[in-house]
Amino acid sequence: MQIQLTIIGGGPGGYVAAIRAAQLGARVTLVEKEEVGGTCLNKGCIPTKTVIASAEVLEKVRHAAEYGIDGAGGSVVNIEKVRERKNKVVSTQVKGVRALLKSWGVQLVEGRASLVSPGLVRVAGKDGSTTDLASDRTIIATGSRPALLPGFPFDGKTVITSDDAVTLPGIPRSLLIVGAGVIGSEFAFIYRTFGADVTVVEMMPRALAGEDEEISALIEREMKKAKIRLIAGVIVEKTERNEDGSLTARLSNGQDIRTDQVLVSIGRSMNSENIGLEAAGVSTGRRGEIIVNERMETNVPGVYAIGDVTGKVMLAHAASEQGLVAAANALGGAMTMDYSVIPSGIFTMPEIGTVGLRENQAVEQGIPCRVGRFPFRGLGKSHAMGEIAGLVKIVAHAETDRILGVHICGAHATDLIHEGALAIKKGITAKELADLVHAHPTLAEGLREAAEDVHKNAIHVPKAGKA
Repeated sequence: MQIQLTIIGGGPGGYVAAIRAAQLGARVTLVEKEEVGGTCLNKGCIPTKTVIASAEVLEKVRHAAEYGIDGAGGSVVNIEKVRERKNKVVSTQVKGVRALLKSWGVQLVEGRASLVSPGLVRVAGKDGSTTDLASDRTIIATGSRPALLPGFPFDGKTVITSDDAVTLPGIPRSLLIVGAGVIGSEFAFIYRTFGADVTVVEMMPRALAGEDEEISALIEREMKKAKIRLIAGVIVEKTERNEDGSLTARLSNGQDIRTDQVLVSIGRSMNSENIGLEAAGVSTGRRGEIIVNERMETNVPGVYAIGDVTGKVMLAHAASEQGLVAAANALGGAMTMDYSVIPSGIFTMPEIGTVGLRENQAVEQGIPCRVGRFPFRGLGKSHAMGEIAGLVKIVAHAETDRILGVHICGAHATDLIHEGALAIKKGITAKELADLVHAHPTLAEGLREAAEDVHKNAIHVPKAGKA
């Protein structure tokens, strides 16, 4: 008997789960209230990285003379064309996802879904119609949205969220970003490159406070070079409009900041309201997250949840992996999620790629560790590219030598990090990574050098005290 599976939400968790379930033989219905691809494809990952690509090209062009290219240094951004390119990239990807779903026989229903009971999903269509979908299994993949600060006059124009920022309505003369986490830091570099005067306020003592301290410090230096003003250890208490249309933000240290626009990027809120969780008896946590086990099962048999709405690892690729696990288990499998080796990428300028334990986490857990480091400025490829800002850092177990964490800040860090992820997943030691021949000249050589530096025998690191 063919299992009927209904999936609520067509983001990177939902549509991946739909395709995998179809591959496994289920009859799949995917319900999406906006557009397939979810926040990641339409408002987050893909549009922001497309815009960052434009910012990186602009930065290169401005420094073209350093590469022996004359006459390009005065280039300026055409924000309308950047927006057009971003929209085209997103549209192409959306069409691709729709085509994939169709090829695997997934039925796509457009509308807002809610659970009536564990086995019944009701869809309010965009045309006002109502459709009931009976299912043997249900996967909830409703995602998240930008978290809002109470008392802030959000209008989508002068006080905005990341959803608004990515539409690129224009580049303000001055921008105040509330929050120096991943989203805030990425937008800080984007808008600064495009010409805005950027100030970032962060309640934690440093930017990207969740990352390794050395990586955070490197990004703070790059912010300073880019003339991005960072004010850490304070909060924005309120924002008021001025008669001329500008805004004044009052900080907890008594400082006032006058700005044309405020971008609030303080994290994400789970989309768990008004989707029938109470009616189906699905349990949630104090933040509104749907509680799941390692099999992505909720407390209700036959109902699974994946992605941001679970409040686990709020990354698109984590949601996709959860989708694969949930789809397999919904069809009788026995897969579990492993959160220990999920790499993350931060698209600042330069990029950050990280996986596994930070050095401070290893220390806090009482794990004896050794650390190897290698600066990008020690790589010939970095100099050839004109991208010498960066660091590769490897954290290894002091007794077993197994690699516990890899943290990279520098050009193409988000691509390079996967060698570190594979090393951790397969239990590779620092010595084994150091024994792997890396092609020259490449940025990946930095990983080998950092692995050698764990034992203080990297070739391109000066002898201690002799530099």
